[in-house]
Amino acid sequence: MTTEIAPEASEASEKLDARVFIIAGVVVLGSIMSILDITVVGVALRTFQEQFHATTAQVAWTMTGYTLALAAVIPLTGWAADRFGTKRLYMLAILLFVLGSVLCSTAGSLSLLVTYRVLQGLGGGMLMPLGMTILTRAAGQDRVGRVMAVLGIPMLLGPIFGPILGGWLIDVASWHWIFLINLPIGIAALVYAWLALPQDDVSPSESFDFVGMLLLSPGLASLLYGISSIPAAKEEHGTIWTAEVVVATLLGIVLVAAFVPWALRKKNIHPLVELRLFKDSHMTIAVITMALFAMAFFGASLLFTLYFQEVRGYSPVKSGWAIAPQGFGAMITMPIAGVLADKMGPGKVVLTGLVLDTFGMGMLAFTGTDTPYWYFLIAFVVMGFGMGATMMPVFSAALATLSDHNIARGSTLMNITQQVAASAGTALFSVLLTAAFNSSDAITDSTKLAAATNGSKDPSILAAAAEKLGLDPSAVPDLLARANVDMGDAFAGVYLVAAILVGCCLIPAFFLPRSKTESTGQPIAMH
Repeated sequence: MTTEIAPEASEASEKLDARVFIIAGVVVLGSIMSILDITVVGVALRTFQEQFHATTAQVAWTMTGYTLALAAVIPLTGWAADRFGTKRLYMLAILLFVLGSVLCSTAGSLSLLVTYRVLQGLGGGMLMPLGMTILTRAAGQDRVGRVMAVLGIPMLLGPIFGPILGGWLIDVASWHWIFLINLPIGIAALVYAWLALPQDDVSPSESFDFVGMLLLSPGLASLLYGISSIPAAKEEHGTIWTAEVVVATLLGIVLVAAFVPWALRKKNIHPLVELRLFKDSHMTIAVITMALFAMAFFGASLLFTLYFQEVRGYSPVKSGWAIAPQGFGAMITMPIAGVLADKMGPGKVVLTGLVLDTFGMGMLAFTGTDTPYWYFLIAFVVMGFGMGATMMPVFSAALATLSDHNIARGSTLMNITQQVAASAGTALFSVLLTAAFNSSDAITDSTKLAAATNGSKDPSILAAAAEKLGLDPSAVPDLLARANVDMGDAFAGVYLVAAILVGCCLIPAFFLPRSKTESTGQPIAMH
């Protein structure tokens, strides 16, 4: 005798219940704290230069140190979640992040600030993969798309409101408050997690992969350090082939490459990162799609506010508001995309999103110094629509066919992919932009002029500085105008490359599951 499930009951079971939403609130609060902090600190780099009398390359370590800590701790998250439980580990991650934040606000030197940022990164690196694991387990595999849409909220709000919040706090208070703001949020997240998350029920049986840790964690950190050093090397030395970049990158590649055969050994029952998940074709395709997308989209996105500041003369706060429509567009499509991904498989949703992303990024390739803002508004909204239909459905495609035990491992693998690819994309587009700037004599001369005048716009000061530099004082207005046009063209060229790379994501995305039955097959055993 078979029991037929009523359509109403089936539909109700697919909806996210109150319990899942309560747990989602914990995850979103912790994740948004971590992601917001990355973009908030980006606005303060110039302030750090003035405060600590440091160079651009030196203050960049406040970002690089955080990223390296993320790279080192993310591989450990899957094992630690299985060993100690997600609730305990999530609360520990929040505690480390808040402690690091408070210490950052007390830093009296740049070296101390970088040290405390590393501590922040150790906590922040665990929050996103743990959040994915907690939410996916709470909702079940049939509702992965919906919970990924919920988790996508902090990924959107961080880049939108980070520059706005950071600029505002620096203007009305001081740079210390970009870190102190995490204290009340962190306390609320800790209390919320303690009350809302279910108690851990773990039976620790997995041994720790010490060899894997010694290979992968320092390998990823070294690789990201080398990649992150490329823009500074290009700017300061005119080449990316410096000892710092080459040695760190090669060392990272060697260590990561050595980890692969170690993790795939038959005797290695519990590797630090489960590479045998690639037996799942959906996971493999999702990883490739995510790598290309993170490199192209996130790498280019970091240049959006820079364009408005350098070419249009916007303040950090105003430039943050200028790109906000992108996030608002994504907030509209992301929950819709989550429902559709669960009902019809993520493939069709992701393909639609990537077409919109490519079109929106392509629009930016035709911008200049006098492009009206309404044109940017349309481009950002279109990209936002695409982003909302792309990012989290790719994550849901990766996790949908994994067993409950492998969800933590899968989310760890996807987060490593995203972090490495985004860092590579940032380096790539920074180098392309720097190369385009260096090819313009007008930009080179105007940069020298700005350095000689400390950015002053006073005509008499500019004329005196131009004469000292061997430039024609009467030609300064024309020089600055040509430099501005060349900068606009340089950004447009970089956005064209980004649009082509985003378009390339359509190739692997074509093979993502395009039906519900295809996306929720039998979990693959890892033996």
